[in-house]
Amino acid sequence: MSLLTPPSEVQEIASRLRKAGFEAWCVGGAVRDALLGHAHLDWDLATSATPQEVMKTFRRTVPVGLAFGTVGVLDKNGRLHEVTTFRHDVKTDGRHAVVEFGASLDEDLARRDFTINAIAYNPHTGELADPFGGRKDLRAGFVRCVGDAEERMREDRLRALRALRFAARFGFTIHPLTWKAIVSSAPHLTRLSAERVKQEIEKTMEQVARPSAAFGKWRESGAMRVLVPSLDAAPAERFAALDHLPLPAGKRAGERKLLRIAMLFFGDDRRAAEQALRALRFSNHDITWTARLADARARLGAQVDAAMARAGGPTDAELRRWAAEVGRTAAGPWWRLNCALWSARERAQWGAREQGRVYRRLVRIAYRDPIEIGDLAVDGEDLVAAGVPKGPELGATLKRLLDVVIEDPARNVREALLEAARTAK
Repeated sequence: MSLLTPPSEVQEIASRLRKAGFEAWCVGGAVRDALLGHAHLDWDLATSATPQEVMKTFRRTVPVGLAFGTVGVLDKNGRLHEVTTFRHDVKTDGRHAVVEFGASLDEDLARRDFTINAIAYNPHTGELADPFGGRKDLRAGFVRCVGDAEERMREDRLRALRALRFAARFGFTIHPLTWKAIVSSAPHLTRLSAERVKQEIEKTMEQVARPSAAFGKWRESGAMRVLVPSLDAAPAERFAALDHLPLPAGKRAGERKLLRIAMLFFGDDRRAAEQALRALRFSNHDITWTARLADARARLGAQVDAAMARAGGPTDAELRRWAAEVGRTAAGPWWRLNCALWSARERAQWGAREQGRVYRRLVRIAYRDPIEIGDLAVDGEDLVAAGVPKGPELGATLKRLLDVVIEDPARNVREALLEAARTAK
């Protein structure tokens, strides 16, 4: 079965628009991906009907973006499909456009970013509308702007980042004139909101098997220097390591995406990582988690590398120490980031088998052995009863006892710890 076959629900929406006297075409990424032989879940429609006419034609609609001509139509299963009126731009400011309805299909396609995204499919007749040679560029492996590349970038500065993502995702080459326009557009990317830049980073991590190709172009074009200055000077091996973290998929896709994002900052000190992530509007949870992993690499990286290079690898005590520093739940992800970094090096001294073996030891130790103050066989009340004063000395004593049991878990016995606390006084 051809992938250029929209779901029956989409065909039903198009059929109802056609029977009401309007044109209805499938447009956008679904058409592009289908022509490339890739499955796509979200099929959007473009129509000659105005938003008001669309809402009159269907009983269940959502006003997704009426100013831009977009109405969400709910199918019988409650799934929303975007239906957008043919339009052309009246004016743009580099990010937002004022549009006017009453355009033809060709005029609507002319306002799109790249030729590979400016192809429409008529599900009733099977006709493909391709006024700008998008199919030819798909075959040639080109990302090329529709019409004048400089003008397309001025209309919407986000297109520069989208071009870099599409090229990396499909393994395409950016057309020379489009590349020239991207480089020219880089100083103007400050017009993009932090939220948009964050979304583009996340989409790259979600869609691109080899993110290093995309972010390499971010740096080469000057986009990285403008948008995330701290990453412009980051070691090249961090970007190469992204390719050794699996493409996010399945139920844990969100975790894997965040792991890839964490690699961008892996080795930065906590403050630098937090500052960059906060500027990109990441959530407090994601900032704290990512900065913890980054800072642990900055502090422990030399120790970990040296231990892995040593015959026999790291000791259990070293693994307990690292797990205590990183945190029980973060120890496994932190080790996976280290492994990706080592795999990216041309002459790593240890292979995937050894990395995996130590990973399993680390996770087992993190969840089995005492590595947090709460794991101690005594608590603050026990120490106070044994004569340790409340206040800073109590906290310091608990930390000393934790050091004792990290070195030797067998000493995590109530009487032994109380004796150690008394002796240290």
